Amino acid sequence: MGAFHFSSSTFCATLLLFIANVWLCHGMTRHYRFDIKLQNVTHLCKTKSIITVNGKFPGPRIIAREGDRVIINVVNHVQNNVTIHWYLGSPWADGPAYVTQCPIQTNQNYVYNYTIKGQRGTLFWHAHISWLRATLHGPIIILPKRNESYPFPKPHKEATIIFGEWWNNDTEAVISQALQSGGGPNVSDAYTFNGFPGPLLINSALNDELFFSIANHTMTVVEADALYVKPFETDILVIAPGQTTNILLKTKPNPKHKTYLMAVSPYFTSSGTFDNTTAAAILEYKIPSKINVSHNSIIRVTSRDLPRLPSINDTSFVTNFTQKFRSLNSVKFPAEVPKKVDKHFFFTVGLGTSPCPKNQTCQGPNNRTKFAASVNNISMALPSNALLQSYFYGQNGVFANNFPQMPLKKFNYTGTPPNNTNVMNSTKVLVIPYNSNVELVMQDTSIISAESHPLHLHGYDFYVVGQGFGNFNPSKDPANYNLVDPVSRNTVGVPSGGWVAIRFKADNPGVWFMHCHFEVHISWGLRMAWLVLDGKLPNQKVPRPPADLPKC
Repeated sequence: MGAFHFSSSTFCATLLLFIANVWLCHGMTRHYRFDIKLQNVTHLCKTKSIITVNGKFPGPRIIAREGDRVIINVVNHVQNNVTIHWYLGSPWADGPAYVTQCPIQTNQNYVYNYTIKGQRGTLFWHAHISWLRATLHGPIIILPKRNESYPFPKPHKEATIIFGEWWNNDTEAVISQALQSGGGPNVSDAYTFNGFPGPLLINSALNDELFFSIANHTMTVVEADALYVKPFETDILVIAPGQTTNILLKTKPNPKHKTYLMAVSPYFTSSGTFDNTTAAAILEYKIPSKINVSHNSIIRVTSRDLPRLPSINDTSFVTNFTQKFRSLNSVKFPAEVPKKVDKHFFFTVGLGTSPCPKNQTCQGPNNRTKFAASVNNISMALPSNALLQSYFYGQNGVFANNFPQMPLKKFNYTGTPPNNTNVMNSTKVLVIPYNSNVELVMQDTSIISAESHPLHLHGYDFYVVGQGFGNFNPSKDPANYNLVDPVSRNTVGVPSGGWVAIRFKADNPGVWFMHCHFEVHISWGLRMAWLVLDGKLPNQKVPRPPADLPKC
C-alpha cells in the first residue's frame, strides 16, 4: 500500500495505467541500459523470483522530450527470450516477438533506437512476448519540447501511477497450462499500485479494463495515449490495458482529512471466470501542524472510505465516459482526420473455438473444444521468423498476403452464433499501399460471449470516428461519424456487443501488429498484422535493419 504525498494547492498526477530516426537539430540523445534479470520480491506473504529490468518492479522510468533520440541497450540475463515494445512507431524498434524482430535470447543484447515524434504525455514500455509484461513494464514520460508549454495550467508537481497485477504463480506456467488444457487461465491474486498490492483486496482481474477513483476528488483528463485531448472533468476514470492518460488533480485548500483512498476495480463483460478485486492506495496531504484537520491514519482507513465505483459490468458508464474524449484540435495541435477514404475494411473480433486433439479432454466450451480468438475468423499463428525481416529480405513462405478485408461469412454478429464456432489458424498479413487513407470498422461478436476488446495498433495513432452497439450498418452509421475533433489514440475498446470505427493515414511503412491487449486473447490468437508498403521517396521506405538485430 503506497501513500502519495501532495502539498501544493494544485497538482498534476501523470497517471500511467496499466498499465529510429534522429532530430539532431531539435532534441538530445538519451542513453539507457536495461539489464533483464531475476529479482526476489515479496508480496501477499509470498516471496518469488520475478523477471525485472535492473532489479526493479515496476521497471525504470524513461524520461525524454518530444524530439529526443532515445537509445536503450537491452541485455538479457535470464533463460526466457525477451522483447520490449515502446509505443513509439519505429519499424526495427517496435518490439513484438516474431512480428518486427526475433526475440533477444539468453546472454544476448539488442539496442533499441528511436526518435520521439508527435507524442507528449505518458506512454509505457513492456515486454512483448508471452506473458512477461506482468513484471517487465515501466513508464515513459514525454515532456514538451524545450521552451514549449502545456496547453493546460502548469502543474506544481507530477507523479506516476502504474496499475498492474501481482501473481503468486508464475505467469508463464499459467498461460502454458491454459493453452494446453484449452480452458481459461487462472487469475491474478491482486491488483497493484506501482507494484504494491493494496490492503483492501476483494479479488482481482488480469484481463480487464479498470475503473479508478480518488475519494472526494475530481480529476481533469488532459491527455490520452501521449496525445492532448480537450480537458474534461470526471470523478471516475476508465482505463483499458495498454492505455495511458494524464490527469490534473487540484488538491483541496482546506482538506477535512489528511488521507483519502484511491481505488481500482475491474470492468468485466464476459461470462467467464474473472478476478473481482478492488485494490487501494492512499492520497496523503502534507499539512502544517497549525492547521486543524482530522488526522485519520492509514491504519484507520477502512473499506467504508473507498470511493464509490461503478458495478463490474456497467457498460453504460463506460460508453458515456469514452464519448467524452475529443482531440484538442487547436491551431498548434490540429485534428488531421482523413476525410477521403481509400481503403475500407471490416473486421469481426471475438472468441471462438478450436478442435480438441484426439484422445484428449479439453476444458473449453462443451468440454470438447479449446478456447480460441480471431480477427475475421483468422486466429493468427506466429511464424518462426519475424515478419518484418521476412518481408524486407523477400523470404517466401513465411506469411501469406491475403488476410481477408471483411468476414469470409456474414452472420448476425451480435445475435445467435453460427453452428460452426471453429476458427482458422494461419499467418496472413493485410497489404496496403503507402499513404492510403484507411477506415477500419471493428465489430464485436457474441459467438462465445459478447465482451469488450481493447485493440492496439502498433506504429500509428488513429482517430476514433464512431462507435455504437449492435451490428454496424454501413448505410446509416457513417452519417453519425465525428470527422471534426475525434480523439486520437493507439488503443481503443471495441464495445461489448458493438462496434468502433477508426481512420488513419498509412504513412509509416513496415509490418505493424494489431491485437487485443487482453493477454489471454492475444495468446488465443486475437491478432493480425498490416504490411504498409514503401513509398517512392527514400524517407518513405523501411530502412535497413540494424547490424545487431536478433536472429531466430
